[in-house]
Amino acid sequence: MQLKQLAATCALLSATAMVQAKPIWQDFSVTGLYGENYEVVDDKETTITLEYAAKVKYADVFFFMDRMRGENDHKSTYFELSPRLSLGEVSGKKLAYGPIKDVLISTTWEGNSEDGNNFDNFLYGFAVDLDIPYFQYANLNFYRANNEKIDDDYQMTFVYGIPLKLGSEDFLVDGFLDWSTAEGDHASELNWTTQWKWNVGKHISPDTRLYLGIEHSVWNNKFGIKGADENNVSALVKYHF
Repeated sequence: MQLKQLAATCALLSATAMVQAKPIWQDFSVTGLYGENYEVVDDKETTITLEYAAKVKYADVFFFMDRMRGENDHKSTYFELSPRLSLGEVSGKKLAYGPIKDVLISTTWEGNSEDGNNFDNFLYGFAVDLDIPYFQYANLNFYRANNEKIDDDYQMTFVYGIPLKLGSEDFLVDGFLDWSTAEGDHASELNWTTQWKWNVGKHISPDTRLYLGIEHSVWNNKFGIKGADENNVSALVKYHF
């Protein structure tokens, strides 16, 4: 219980820092996706994703919201809010060792709004930011998940971004890998989702970031359903404001 209270306090402090401090950097984007051959709920699905990421002193935050519309006008909304608190910055000590750049308290609030399937899950744990050659960023998060609809479990999340340049063209490969443990009422899940994007926006103006590409998702035991394995490619367009 004390660990949960600590995680909640860290999340609150991170959120407070975000509100009160001027961001060192921030980014807002909107993404449109269309894919077919989904394994669960709908075979075809269109998704609009809003994303916001920011860094302030002592903390960073990532938020996204998916608005999904499938066949037969089926709709759902899913979001994640993930504030993290830097222990290195709070303590004033350098917590770097080898490829580790920093150690953080990591939290996430997952929410879903859908007829008959609304839930709020709360994840808390720690993270390490990594310094990996050729990666723009990489971090590894370890969570204990308090789930509302299913048994509590543990989750590991790896987030990464790799910029590429081919001739005069700019590309970005970024994504995440989620792995969660099996519990009494659900199977272990692995969701590896990667976006492969070309910045066509630089041909409009040097500062325009308009990406075209694909999103590839490999999701084993989707939603914890044993044998619901998905390997799906979606068309993608993404714009950063």
